[in-house]
Amino acid sequence: MQDIQRGSITYRFMEMIWENQPIRSTELIRMAGEAFHWKKPTTYTVLRRLIEKELVSNEKSVVTAPVTKDEFLAAQSERFVEENFGGSLPMFLVAFNMCHKLSEEDLKALRKLIDEAEV
Repeated sequence: MQDIQRGSITYRFMEMIWENQPIRSTELIRMAGEAFHWKKPTTYTVLRRLIEKELVSNEKSVVTAPVTKDEFLAAQSERFVEENFGGSLPMFLVAFNMCHKLSEEDLKALRKLIDEAEV
């Protein structure tokens, strides 16, 4: 799954697709024009690039995202941990905890995840 920066205009365009799918491409062009001030060719260029990355499909002028937002974010997170921490979740958590101390609620949630994974 290809990378798209969260917060980027392309990511915001993907959010528009996720929130409105299935959506006719003509409606998507209208919405992108209003939200991003894109012209029709710009929208089709971005859409084509997302199709090439296999993040969306455009069948009979109906745009859908075969990958859910949650699946996309999970893959992005996994790639981040892999690339920056050698795939080690504990190393990521140590680094995270150095800057953002884990709250008691965070620790309880992590303990619950660990307990559920052990079953």
